[in-house]
Amino acid sequence: MVPSSKEFVDIVLSKTQRKTPTVVHKQYKISRIRSFYMRKVKFTQQNFHDKLTQIITDFPRLEDIHPFFADISNVLYDKDHYKIALSQLNTARHLIDNVAKEYCRLLKYGDSLYRCKMLKKAALGRMVTIMRRQNESLKYLEEVRQHMSRLPAIDPNTRTLLICGFPNVGKSSFINKITRAEVEVQSWAFTTKSLYVGHTDYKYLRWQVIDTPGILDHPIEDRNTIEMLAITALAHLRACVLFIVDPSEQCTFSIEQQVDLFNSIKPLFANKPTIIAANKNDVLRLNELPEDKKQKLDSLVEDGYPIFEMSTLTGDGVMELRNEACDRLLAFRVDSKLKGKKAAGVLNRLEVAQPTPRDDKIRAPYIPEKVFEKKLQMEIDSERKLEKDLEMELGDDYILDLKKHYLIPDQEKYDVIPELWEGHNVADFVDPDIREKLDKLEKEEELREEAGFYAESESEDDDEMKTIRALAKKIREKKGLLRQDHQIRKACTKAKLPRTAKKRSRSVSRLRQEFGELGVELGNRENAHYNDARVGRVVRSVKRKREDSEGRVRSSSRTPRDVSGVRDVKMRTKVRKLDKISQRPRNRLAKKGEGDRKIPNLKPKHLYSGKRGMGKNQRR
Repeated sequence: MVPSSKEFVDIVLSKTQRKTPTVVHKQYKISRIRSFYMRKVKFTQQNFHDKLTQIITDFPRLEDIHPFFADISNVLYDKDHYKIALSQLNTARHLIDNVAKEYCRLLKYGDSLYRCKMLKKAALGRMVTIMRRQNESLKYLEEVRQHMSRLPAIDPNTRTLLICGFPNVGKSSFINKITRAEVEVQSWAFTTKSLYVGHTDYKYLRWQVIDTPGILDHPIEDRNTIEMLAITALAHLRACVLFIVDPSEQCTFSIEQQVDLFNSIKPLFANKPTIIAANKNDVLRLNELPEDKKQKLDSLVEDGYPIFEMSTLTGDGVMELRNEACDRLLAFRVDSKLKGKKAAGVLNRLEVAQPTPRDDKIRAPYIPEKVFEKKLQMEIDSERKLEKDLEMELGDDYILDLKKHYLIPDQEKYDVIPELWEGHNVADFVDPDIREKLDKLEKEEELREEAGFYAESESEDDDEMKTIRALAKKIREKKGLLRQDHQIRKACTKAKLPRTAKKRSRSVSRLRQEFGELGVELGNRENAHYNDARVGRVVRSVKRKREDSEGRVRSSSRTPRDVSGVRDVKMRTKVRKLDKISQRPRNRLAKKGEGDRKIPNLKPKHLYSGKRGMGKNQRR
C-alpha cells in the first residue's frame, strides 16, 4: 500500500533510530562524530529513496501497457493527474537526494558536536518537509491502487465475446446464462456500472465474455465515465461483438433509437465479427413487429449483420447465439492469422501427404455392432424418465417403488418371500420338502423315546457323568479364584501398609515410672494435663554468652573458625582475602534459579582492545 506522508515519515525516522548508533561519548574524536551524523543522514536519505522508487516503479507506465488498459486508466483516473502524481514523487526523491548530499558536504567541516548535531537535525527536517508536501499525491495514488486491485482481470488478446447495447435490454441476463458470472440484474437502467468478466467453454477452448454498461445515443463528449468504459472496450478489444436489441421496447427505448445507436457506434465494429441479438422473443417476435419497425432491422441485415432471436428468460436461442458467435470469431481469427507474414513461413514448411489408392475397391470404415448397441442404449437412457420427473407428473399419486429395478423376473419382484439378501434370492436356499422331513424326524424321535433309548443311555452313564460334572465344577471354581487373584494383584498399584502398628517408644505410663524412680511425683489423673504440661517444659541451663570484637554473639567456650590458628590481625586480613578469592568460581555459577539471566563475562580481548569503528553495536 501507499502510506500517507505522516506514516511515511514515521516509518523512515523510526527505522533510522533503530538501525543506526544513537550514543555519542565525550571522548570521541571530531572525525568520528562527523561520520556518526553523516551515517544518520545518509541512512535516512537511502530509506526515502528506496521507498519512493518502489512506489514509482510498481505503478504501471501508461506508455508501456496495452492501449485498452491505458484508455481505461484515462477514463477512471485522468491520465494527466496520474502522471503528475508520479512525477511529483520522482521530484521529491531527487530533492531528498540533493539535500542529503548538501548536508553531508557541510558535515565534513563540522567543528563541534553541537554543530554536527544541528546540521543532522536540519537535514532530516528538510527531508520531512519535502515529504509532507507530497501528502495529496500519496493519497491519490493509494485510491488509484485500491481501485486498480478491484478491476476485473481482462486479457485483451484472448478469444472474447463483447456484449453491448442500450441499458436494460438483457446484457447481464445473457452473460449470467452462458457463464457462471453473477452479475446483478434489476428492472431499472444502469444497474451495471463497470465491466464484468465471465468465462465459458466451447470446442474445448476457454472463451472470455465481457458485459459492458449500457450506452446512450449522444455525442462522445457528453458520455459519462460508465458509458466510456463500454466505448473503450469496443475500440480496443479484438472480440466478437453481440449488440443486443429489445424489439418489445420494454427498455423504454424504441427500435428506431436502438438502430440509430448501432449506426452511431458502427465505426467501432470495424474488423470485428458482429451479431445482432433480438432479446425477449417470449414477449414479441420479429415477425409480429409493425412493418416500419421491421424495415429498420432489415436495413441492418442488408448491411451484413445477421439477427438472431433469443429469450434470456426462457433460455430459447441463448446457447445457439453463443455457438454462432464463437464459430464466427474462431473463423475470423484463423483468417487474420493466415493473412499475416508468419503464416506464410509456417505453411511453406508444412506438407500434407495424400495416400494413393491401391485399387478401385471401396473400403468403408468398420464399426462394431456393440458400438451401435451402446449408442442405442444411451439414447434410451436419455429418454427414460427419472423418479424426479415422475414425481412432478403424478404429484400426490406418486409412490416410490424401489423393487421395480430388481434384477429378477417380473413375476417374482413383488413376492413377500422370496426376498433379496446381499444380492441373493432367499428362495434359492429354502427346501420345499422341509415340512415332510420335519414330521418324519419327529415321529422317529417319539418311537425312540417309547422304546427307552434315551433312558438306558442315561442310566448307564449316570455315575460316570456325575463324577465328570463334579470335577468340572471344581475346575471352574479354581479358575474363578485364579482370575480374581490376578485381578487383585493387577489392580493394586499402591504399597500396602501393615495392619499391626509399631509399638510406641514413648508413653505416659513409662514417663510416670521413670520419674517415680527418680523421686518425682506427677500427681493424680485429674491434674494430669497440668502436670504433663509442666513436665514438657524442660529448663535448659543457659550458657553464658558474650560478644566478640565484631559484635557477634557467641559462646564463651568456643573460638571462631576464622580466628582459630591465626597469629595476628595482619594474618587474619590475608586469610579473609584468600577466602573471598577462593569463593569466586562458586559465586560465578551460583544462580537464584531459571529467572537469573546474568552471564558473567571475562571481557574477551577482541571486544575490548583497539579503536572502535563505525560497525554494528550488536557485539557490545
